[in-house]
Amino acid sequence: MKKKIFLLVVLAIIIYAVIFLTAEKSEKNTEEKVKSEIPASTTAERINYFSLHGWEVEEISGKNIIIPSEFSGDYAEYAEIQDKQGLPLRDYAGKNGCLYVYEVRNYSPENMKMYAELITCEDKIIASLVYSEDGGSIRLPVN
Repeated sequence: MKKKIFLLVVLAIIIYAVIFLTAEKSEKNTEEKVKSEIPASTTAERINYFSLHGWEVEEISGKNIIIPSEFSGDYAEYAEIQDKQGLPLRDYAGKNGCLYVYEVRNYSPENMKMYAELITCEDKIIASLVYSEDGGSIRLPVN
């Protein structure tokens, strides 16, 4: 009889732990999804994204692009930066997007111009980066 009670208690603890861990993982996934759905349908929304992270920018160009289906070389490194920022670039592989470029107004190490870029898809921000004018010897995540 004691053995059955002990087994029931152990089983109840295991079930509770599985439910608790599953709920916690689901909550994290929901938080990540909400974080990655940053609106970008207007110039104001895109500039606001940068200002929320302390960057003062001025938009200088925008063009349509196709996000690669597979990431390799520099683009694979770029995708890793986006993963660390919680941005969903990989989810949009092979899709049409838009690349916006901005001049950074409040940061100039060694008197270099700095630029910021933003990739949007379906009016959401999916990638961002700040980099130096010399082709990116300085590369910084936005957030």
